[in-house]
Amino acid sequence: MKRRVRAHLAQVRARMAAGDDRGQVTAFVVGVFAALWLFAGIVVDGGLALAGKARALDVAQEAARIGAQQLDVGRLRRGGDVRLVRDKAAAAARAHVASTGDSGTASVKGDVVTVRVTHHQRTQILQLIGLRTLTVHASGTAHAQRATP
Repeated sequence: MKRRVRAHLAQVRARMAAGDDRGQVTAFVVGVFAALWLFAGIVVDGGLALAGKARALDVAQEAARIGAQQLDVGRLRRGGDVRLVRDKAAAAARAHVASTGDSGTASVKGDVVTVRVTHHQRTQILQLIGLRTLTVHASGTAHAQRATP
């Protein structure tokens, strides 16, 4: 038994002395593949996150415009200034955000409606390393004003 072990060790030493590097390429290929896969995940899921950010911005701006349309019509018809019905404006903006599947808040100050939207974008590749969603935020503002005919 000792002879066989010694003979095997002698063969291994001879191969190493001759420059035999079997198995090292496998480790290199696995490392390069993992790095490329991570890079692909950053590119693909980063692109999806940017698209999600654009979508969240669109939703925020649309919701702000919808909120800015909730005018006090009686006051406007009497020749008064443009004034929003605050509760209706905030509720309409929040309802629009909710209808898109996103979450958000709406605030009304004077004739300005501001909406903040939070969008959760599911990842495609990065979920393999445990990153399931990317969260993006956007805000939009609209001013209620009288249009000139």
